[in-house]
Amino acid sequence: MRILCYFNAVLELHSLACVRGGRSLYKDVSLNVADSQLLRVTGKNGAGKTSLLRTLCGLMAPAAGQVRWNGVDVQRLRDEFNRQLIYVGHAAALKDELSASENLVAAAQLSGHAVSAEVAKAALAQAGLSGRERVLARNLSQGQRRRVALARLAVNNFAKLWILDEPFNALDTSATEWLLGLINNHLARGGMVVLTSHQTVALPESNLQVVLAL
Repeated sequence: MRILCYFNAVLELHSLACVRGGRSLYKDVSLNVADSQLLRVTGKNGAGKTSLLRTLCGLMAPAAGQVRWNGVDVQRLRDEFNRQLIYVGHAAALKDELSASENLVAAAQLSGHAVSAEVAKAALAQAGLSGRERVLARNLSQGQRRRVALARLAVNNFAKLWILDEPFNALDTSATEWLLGLINNHLARGGMVVLTSHQTVALPESNLQVVLAL
């Protein structure tokens, strides 16, 4: 078994603010996430949780403040930062005309890491989708589509930072346990996770977890 250890890194949220539609969602958000830490973002609907995650990914510019990766603004890093990141949004974001396996292979290629059909098949089997690899995404249930999107986490051993928006939505008990296992293993090898979740799940112990309430 190959054990992968990541380089030391810090994700820094420095005085972040978000304004949408003329309304301030949050301001003065500052904290650091380091190796083997999980940041859980909590708050009511409309508090700005998804906006914050998209800001951390560099998909949105903050109204104020900076997101820094090892001391450098992520807006300046672009591709270098993206290679260290997996973002799974609230929607599965699959291409309906591609199969489950083809979607997984394409997503890995877009992140700069080639994945074979065999590796994709194994990851989908772990996600509970054995025998569904060639099914077009349009014909998958909501829960199955979610598991295809999350299977990216099982085939990418290079991304240091996982940012997951409501990753447990539409997952049954077995799929939830599978995802928790992926998260725990990622943290154990020095990875970092930022997520939102309304579900009550057995996330890692409190000494690994930072909670940010918006």
